[in-house]
Parts: sequence; C-alpha cells; structure tokens
Amino acid sequence: MPASDPAPQRPEGRPVGRRAFLGIVGVGISSLVWGDTATRWLSGAADALPGPVRGILPSSGWRIYAINPPYPRYDPATWRLQVDGLVERPRSFSMAELQALPRADQTSDFHCVTGWSVDDVHWGGVRFKDLLAAVGPTAGAVGLSFVSAEEDYVDTLTLQQAAVPDAMLAYEMDHAPISRPHGAPVRVVMPQMYGYKGVKWLQRITVVDRIEDGYWEGRGYDRDAWVGKSNDFSKGL
Repeated sequence: MPASDPAPQRPEGRPVGRRAFLGIVGVGISSLVWGDTATRWLSGAADALPGPVRGILPSSGWRIYAINPPYPRYDPATWRLQVDGLVERPRSFSMAELQALPRADQTSDFHCVTGWSVDDVHWGGVRFKDLLAAVGPTAGAVGLSFVSAEEDYVDTLTLQQAAVPDAMLAYEMDHAPISRPHGAPVRVVMPQMYGYKGVKWLQRITVVDRIEDGYWEGRGYDRDAWVGKSNDFSKGL
C-alpha cells in the first residue's frame, strides 16, 4: 500500500459468509424502492456493521463495496504498478507508461454476483496481452495474481481467461479517470465474470505457475466466476 495511504482498518468479527453478504446487499438494493429515507438509514447503520460489509452503499446504480474501508488512497506522483513473477523483464509501470501501451476501449455491462447489474459502462485501458508483452511471461506461467492496495484483497485469472477479448486493465471509466470508489488508479475489468473478479485499487500483478483462491473464493464463491454459469446460478437459486 502506498505510504500516503491511511493505516488500514482490520475487519471486525467473523468473516461474512455468502448468505449473510447476500442478505445485507439485498437490504441495500431494496433501498431503491424505499427512497432517500432508507439510504440515509443505511449510511448511519453502516457504522454498526462488521468491517467486511461496511462498504456496501447505493451510488448511482452501483453498490460500492470495500472489505476493509476506507477506500485506499494513492499519490499519482509516486504510484507504480508492479508486474513480476514468472516474467523475463519485471517492471514497475507509472500511469504514463501504462498509457503509452496500446489503448483499448469498450462498453460492457457489469454484473454483481448478488444480483444487480449496471449496463453500458465505458472502460478505457490496456489489454492484458499488451501488458504481458512488455514483461515476457516465461515457461510454466499459467495465470495472473492481482493484489489490491486494499488489504487483504487478491484474486486470480488464468492466462486464458485474461486473454478473452473484453478483459482489460482499466484506468478510465465512463470517459474519465477511474474514481477512488471504483478502484483508482487502475482496476481489473472482466465483464464475462462477476464483479468480485474485478480487483480494484490494483498495485501488483504477479505471473504465477498455479491458480489459488482469492478473497471471496475463500468465503464460498466460485473460482471461475462466469456470469450465469457459476455460483449455482446455472442451477437456479
């Protein structure tokens, strides 16, 4: 985590299981029906929730979520994205260096495993194939591990998954730099998978020889988070 970030707040109490998480998010979604009164109630009630769920609040169609609030901060003058592991040329990219790589733009839908979606989100950034070309994965590389500045959030993709046409490392959202709540300065975008694979506040990518469970997989979610085909949605909940 960058030195300018505030000291992280550790999660309180037990990790929140999948059912509890779904229930709490359901309350947040229903606030769209209740209106402003419920939103204000949720804002106050959030202080009483365990750390891993305090980040859930409505925001312009999104449910902004953090496991370890407050959201991480970064210093644009010193921030770097470390790319290392099984590569020939480990590198530390500044934002300018990322933006010098071939640019990719797309408009895609965002789907949360808890049942809500945001349509037609515009993303700008870099395809993983172009990022990896700059560092040269070596023999034995099978995947990417993404480490967030938000301790202890990490998740992984196989190289094949990271190579799908709409996967990217994004530094713009809806024609502006990604905001702090949405993962500034860069985040993973994986539209064909549920949002928990889209690691925010990214600070490191490690090329790895095995795929391991990420933060939410360790709490009951599927490692392969394909929309409509994982987390029991293919069977109907």
